[in-house]
Amino acid sequence: MSEIIAGEKNKNQELVAFRIGDQEFCVDIMSVREIRGWTPATAIPHSPKFVRGVINLRGAVLPVVDLASRLSLPVVEPTARHVIIVSQVGERIAGILVDAVSDILSLDPALIQPTPDVSSHAARSFVRGVVAMEGRMISIITLDTILPAMDREAA
Repeated sequence: MSEIIAGEKNKNQELVAFRIGDQEFCVDIMSVREIRGWTPATAIPHSPKFVRGVINLRGAVLPVVDLASRLSLPVVEPTARHVIIVSQVGERIAGILVDAVSDILSLDPALIQPTPDVSSHAARSFVRGVVAMEGRMISIITLDTILPAMDREAA
């Protein structure tokens, strides 16, 4: 029996689901390093509008991306209920500000539908696919297009 469960587990993709306003999104759990409560960020002059600033994460400077702003959704002032998902894609590490983490999902990749053609090119570059699950529509975010490029030479 444990072999069957292990086989099913390997077949499924593990995702962290979260909310921004009344919309749900998710990212691959393998890119999530930790989930922490909201910490006010220090603004960085001339940074993109969607970068809230930076925080100190155990001695390392971590940029915080406001995902609502990045996705052109209504932006709200963060409260103690908001969370930062610390994510890593390749060498890039950044915090993603979201309203709340809602679930850990285990999905069969066959359930992932392509991003609808009615979406803009920008939306398709951020959203890898959509999952209809338990009456919910959950968009799967591609983090490598969300996180800001970290060009050390430009800095």
